Amino acid sequence: MFEERLETVMDNLAARGLSQMLVCDPRSIQYLVGAYVEPGERFLGLVLRAGEQPTLVLNELFAVPADLLCRVASYRDGGDPLALVADALDAAAALGCDKNLAARFLLPLMERDAASGFQLASEAVDDARAHKDDAERAAMRAASATNDAAMARFRELVREGVTEAEVAGQLEGIYRELGAQGHSFSPIVSFGANAADPHHEPDGTRLAPGDVVLFDVGCRQDEYCADMTRTFVFGEPTERQREVHDAVRRANEAARALVAPGVRFCDLDRAAREVIEEAGYGAYFTHRLGHQIGLDVHEPGDVSAVHDAPVEPGMCFSIEPGIYLPGEFGVRIEDLVLVTEDGCEVLNSYPREIEVLA
Repeated sequence: MFEERLETVMDNLAARGLSQMLVCDPRSIQYLVGAYVEPGERFLGLVLRAGEQPTLVLNELFAVPADLLCRVASYRDGGDPLALVADALDAAAALGCDKNLAARFLLPLMERDAASGFQLASEAVDDARAHKDDAERAAMRAASATNDAAMARFRELVREGVTEAEVAGQLEGIYRELGAQGHSFSPIVSFGANAADPHHEPDGTRLAPGDVVLFDVGCRQDEYCADMTRTFVFGEPTERQREVHDAVRRANEAARALVAPGVRFCDLDRAAREVIEEAGYGAYFTHRLGHQIGLDVHEPGDVSAVHDAPVEPGMCFSIEPGIYLPGEFGVRIEDLVLVTEDGCEVLNSYPREIEVLA
């Protein structure tokens, strides 16, 4: 598995005229060699070089599996990790760098003439990560199934007078009971007018009859991320709430129905946006349709009006249209889809119709 991923990245580098790269993104390093380290302020880097075994440069404080398919070069606090990087590089060749390489490390490497040139090459890894292999597809399915089961539990936490923060504080325990490692991102729990803020942080707002209840939640399971949004109503929905919820649901369906290899990301965004515009709420759909997902909850390659690349088999991303009416309420319905050879597999099965909580 890791050999194939490394081979793909090296092929991607070769297509860009590069024979070596320094990868500093912790999740990309995990993807390539199976070791996850969150280094904080310390240097962490994986040197990829054609014809050579990869070299992982990390502080000796961090433990990694003994059976990694790479050489490990350790340094102590006060040591010089960039000397280890330079030793692993071909100074006569250009170096591809990823977007996580901080200037405080890049500039000293340039001053050392550690390579003949330096260029951004994140896409060589990002493109590989965007195409999920069989093991990743299975992990994404499992994480989303857990998220579906969790949503059924989360709705039971809702009662009159409870605060957003009180509900949000109980979610991680439920995820862990279901076998996940915890949240894949800070959960969004929004009541009433707060749901009109797409990135609202749960606070002391208390639930009242007639409020919408929006859950945007995800778990991390076996390192892979889930992400799903459902919007409920506490009490009998108003006609306006039903109208908005129905428009968002139909927008979600329209985009999901279109997903297939060769369809452009911008076409998916357009399909959802047209439904909402026709319903008269186009000005209130204020964000892109979705984002790619995997080891990170947000991975490069969004589902937006400006992304005109075609979707391809193995890609996994969210479909999450929304309508946000300031001072009133908001509705978002989000699912993850996995692109297949002839269409897509929807990873979430939790109902999308409006649900009344009481």
